[in-house]
Amino acid sequence: MAVSLLQQLNGERAVVLLYIIRILFSTPISLLPEACSLSLLSLFALCVEISVDDASNPLANYFRTRPGASSGILLGAVTLPGVMVSRLIQSLRAFSLQEVGIEEIEYLKLQFWAVSAICFTVLVFLCIICRSQGKCSYSISSLSNLDAKFSLICLTLLVELGLVSLSWKIYAGWPVALMTLWVLCHGFTAVKLIQRIIRTFPACASIGEALLVTTGLVVYFGDMLAYTAARIPSFLASSKGLLVLYGIKRSEIGTIIQGVIIGLLIFPIFYKYVIQLWESFASLSSSGDLGNYEMRRSLVFYASLTFMLAMVVPSWMQLVHSFQIHPLLWVFHFVFSEPFKSLTLCAYWLVVIYFSVRKFYNISKNSKTERILLRKYYHLMAVSIFVPALIFQPRFLDLAFGAALAVFLLLEIIRIWRIWPLGHLVHQFMNAFTDHRDSDLLIVSHFSLLLGCALPIWLSSGFTDRPLAPFAGILSLGIGDTMASMVGHKYGVLRWSKTGKKTIEGTAAGITSVLAACFILLPLLAATGYIFTLQWFSLIVAVTISGLLEAYTAQLDNAFIPLVFYSLLCL
Repeated sequence: MAVSLLQQLNGERAVVLLYIIRILFSTPISLLPEACSLSLLSLFALCVEISVDDASNPLANYFRTRPGASSGILLGAVTLPGVMVSRLIQSLRAFSLQEVGIEEIEYLKLQFWAVSAICFTVLVFLCIICRSQGKCSYSISSLSNLDAKFSLICLTLLVELGLVSLSWKIYAGWPVALMTLWVLCHGFTAVKLIQRIIRTFPACASIGEALLVTTGLVVYFGDMLAYTAARIPSFLASSKGLLVLYGIKRSEIGTIIQGVIIGLLIFPIFYKYVIQLWESFASLSSSGDLGNYEMRRSLVFYASLTFMLAMVVPSWMQLVHSFQIHPLLWVFHFVFSEPFKSLTLCAYWLVVIYFSVRKFYNISKNSKTERILLRKYYHLMAVSIFVPALIFQPRFLDLAFGAALAVFLLLEIIRIWRIWPLGHLVHQFMNAFTDHRDSDLLIVSHFSLLLGCALPIWLSSGFTDRPLAPFAGILSLGIGDTMASMVGHKYGVLRWSKTGKKTIEGTAAGITSVLAACFILLPLLAATGYIFTLQWFSLIVAVTISGLLEAYTAQLDNAFIPLVFYSLLCL
């Protein structure tokens, strides 16, 4: 079996396995259950990807995925579990220095097992679909062949490893069973959600990309639900072993970002029911005059949005966190606590964004410059915007990232629903910056660039002894990916594969530019007071693996590469 799997390795799969091996090599013995789970997950995901990418394409009749992209199941299944293991390794170092408590380590362990359960359960689901599509004469309920047996073995081992990991510390008896049930609920929810995502936005994502998004959303929503329950005394008393982990202290900025983002994510569902209710009343009270229907529908949209953001979301924030004032007022107090620094930074951002967007928008309409190169200029713009803020105003940048993500979500909702008067204008403007990975249904490029830069910074909040880790997205996307594309497009001759466009010259330029940026950045960080030790070999390995992944992957590199690079930098 091992020989057969090795024969199926392509460039992307080999780089992903190198990523996993690097993490496992750095994992201490205290995280042995997590390491075993990650190894098992990688093997399982590799087998499923090989089956799905077969010439027969057994999932083609069930899912409409992004054309021209491989399934990406292996990369999508191991990215977030790898990130969680890296964060656990970093937290253990912090615990040895008494920088964090045991509760935070156990919280990360619970998050790891939730992420792993999601990936395992979705992989089992894909196995079942492959089998049912491959042999239509059998019903799903009668599947009992090798794929189903292997899936059952993997899921059973996952549960056993999770129980071993969680029972080693402060849990015993019923709370461990409760946590196991809570973790498995993440998996079953993810199966429903990934089907909804791919069917709602057909041909917009590969399976691996949809799995990454599904995992992130389910864990984020699950964290919000448990965090809310942890603040309710009756729930806390009845399930202390689970919910005490979610009662660990959160920052005001993290709570505000989580509330606004989740509020906007559930807003389309809320608006859908509101508009149905409004239409039923309108049909009873009107005589059929639909001349101003779109305008009235838009007024309902803006009224519902105001209710969600001004009433529902702040109420949740005040429930889970002891804000002394209204959260919106807290934001104003925070921004104006250092008015000169904050307002100067905001003015700098506005100037850079205004002139950059105006210039590149005109170029996109009037120039024959390739769209992929034009988009790389935005990566460079991200470097000029985020690096100064991350060095001198990191907490303000956290809040700014949340605000930018909220604006992007709101504009995409308005574009999809064609809300008057902005829907058509936003759609026309955004189409100027799309590429083959975007569609009219969903434009993801700006989300992936923003989140690619923001997630390493958000994940690094609190203790970090690896000062380059927060810069993972900025370095890999703003510098490495940009230089690889520009050099490869202009000077590239030697291609990594006969069918691909990525060149060896471009990859070498990307890796070299990131290393050069690290040489420049580290003295600046040291001058601002960072105290750290750096192992150059580990840095070179991290930069090389992420650069090779950019060269080989057919997935949305803005989404995966920053997370892979971040997890390697944390080791």
